[in-house]
Amino acid sequence: MNKKLLFTNSFSLKGLGVLTLCAFMTVSCHNNKLNSGIDLTNLDTTAVAGKDFYQFACGGWMKKNPLTGEYSRFGSFDQLRENNLKQLNDLITGIAAKGGDQGTIEQKISDLYNVAMDSAKLNTDGYGPIKADLKRIAAIKTKADLLLLLPDLYTSGLDTYFSIYVDADAKDSKKNLVQTYQSGISLGEREYYLDNDAHTKDIREKYKQHIINMFKLTGFDDANAAKAMEAVMKIETRLATAAYDNVKLRDPQTNYNKMSVADVQKLIPAINWNTYLSALGLKNIKEISISQKESMIEVSKIIDTESVENHIAYLQWKLIDSASPYLADNIYAEHFNFYGKVLSGKQEQRPRWKRAVDMVDGALGEAVGQMYVKEYFPPAAKERMLKLVANLQEALGQRINALPWMGDSTKAKAHEKLATFYVKIGYPDKWRDYSKLDIMKDSYYANIKRSNQFDHAYMFAKADKPVDKDEWYMTPQTVNAYYNPTTNEICFPAGILQPPFFDMNADDAFNYGAIGVVIGHEMTHGFDDQGCQFDKEGNLKNWWTDKDKEQFDARAKVLANFFDSIVVAPGVHANGKFTLGENIADHGGLQVSFQAFKNATKSAHLHDVDGFTPEQRFFLSYANVWAGNIRPEEILVLTKSDPHSLGRWRVNGALPHIQAWYDAFGIKETDPMYVKPENRVSIW
Repeated sequence: MNKKLLFTNSFSLKGLGVLTLCAFMTVSCHNNKLNSGIDLTNLDTTAVAGKDFYQFACGGWMKKNPLTGEYSRFGSFDQLRENNLKQLNDLITGIAAKGGDQGTIEQKISDLYNVAMDSAKLNTDGYGPIKADLKRIAAIKTKADLLLLLPDLYTSGLDTYFSIYVDADAKDSKKNLVQTYQSGISLGEREYYLDNDAHTKDIREKYKQHIINMFKLTGFDDANAAKAMEAVMKIETRLATAAYDNVKLRDPQTNYNKMSVADVQKLIPAINWNTYLSALGLKNIKEISISQKESMIEVSKIIDTESVENHIAYLQWKLIDSASPYLADNIYAEHFNFYGKVLSGKQEQRPRWKRAVDMVDGALGEAVGQMYVKEYFPPAAKERMLKLVANLQEALGQRINALPWMGDSTKAKAHEKLATFYVKIGYPDKWRDYSKLDIMKDSYYANIKRSNQFDHAYMFAKADKPVDKDEWYMTPQTVNAYYNPTTNEICFPAGILQPPFFDMNADDAFNYGAIGVVIGHEMTHGFDDQGCQFDKEGNLKNWWTDKDKEQFDARAKVLANFFDSIVVAPGVHANGKFTLGENIADHGGLQVSFQAFKNATKSAHLHDVDGFTPEQRFFLSYANVWAGNIRPEEILVLTKSDPHSLGRWRVNGALPHIQAWYDAFGIKETDPMYVKPENRVSIW
């Protein structure tokens, strides 16, 4: 739950590999054959760089790539994923056409893809695949019946009341720990249930109608559907009221509450924890971290005080809601109408083949990934990427040495943490075993249910065991990157190692501005407002002097306040405290990569190309990483839910704090984006 991604999207994050890579940057990219990497048609030269740099750098891209009906946001990441999706489709459909012997990966990929694509069977089955589970839930007579059913529903993929998972113990990072997490609200963000502005109230009313519509599509009459909706809203609103907001969720100390199972039983008495844990395959567990304590206390009260009838309606809703993408077209259409159209502003569903490929990739990710890297990513690229990471580590070390606000003892600890970064490039050295996952031809939903059960069993098997630092939290085809504080690792899958992040034909100015900043971003997560609380071993343990931590917090507050002041939509401000970690990582990534770029070109200075200096091209390539278009509805959704700032503000909000950007483009005090030096952020 604490991995720091470069980018968040509403569906799974996939990517496209590369056929070959030149030696990175400082190795051999100083030759006359390399181009600038800048696509001049991405620019809007009618815009003024110091007034709106995002429009200047990305306006042409935005004009060339208008939003299509299936997207509420479309940017460089999505463009790369579209290319990747086509290649994955070629791999998967090639396998699906041939099939394979029962139990082989080929059979599993083939049958899962084909059942997802079989619209005739989906529509004939209707909501039949969930009828048995609807009846099981309806058969609940007592609270004891409810509690006996919950573990099976949870492992089948239902998001009920709360989540339970296994991850590294934040204060004993070499060992896995069972942990809970607040959950159970279908709208995702607590504000949708609690805020009373006109937009949120409208969403809430349409959500109520959506619940009614979905119950009617799965066999309920009008009166029972309306009654069930009231029960769902009552329970979900109670869960939302007790939930931590997104800012409080970012405090690792507040969200760490390890205690004995006996003490958990006293705190949350409505659940028989020994029985519940045993049903999940977690026998003999001695300790659990109750991550959001107040939320779990409320869960106990909800189980005790709500009627059995209300619990039945809530659980049936969670089943219908989670299963709807895998049922008949009319059911999925209603699901999309609310979550896609109403909530995010999308105009049309993604094509069935894209959804099918995504689902195969999600259920059999590393199996697909193993085939993918053989086809598209050469092993030699790993070593080349490691050299680039080393260049960025050196630059970050130089910046730490030069910090005027940090004392020597804290600098020494920072260097120790930097030196122990565990670097993962391209793809894992060992692959996951899918032999125990059964894929059959019975129904799409049945396969999704078995996949969820398989994944939960895989996760729960790690409980109380040592953390496997070689495990990957992304598939190699993913277009993203992450930092994980408890393993102190940075990971760059094969999928992100291509344009617009890395261009094998472009020079250092472009590549340091793009993939270099991505690497610097993930490194800086180890030192953002959350990451800085974890030591080199990945333990939640202070390594700062009081004076240095006060300096850090004061500087971080400047950045939070700056983003709080940004207006993202009429009457709506960005949430600088919620996005603080990602904004610090963007700021540090820019600073560190620019220094690494200057180091790399010190003895082989680059020339001006296409009318831009090397320094200007560095910042243009950075901006182009975040090029994109977005619907007004999605701006509001992401402002509530995404810890990353919107793409426009990852450019226009970050660059005014970077002196090198001012120097590169001659930004003056009279320019609207100018920020006085004394008001700029200065951290890493």
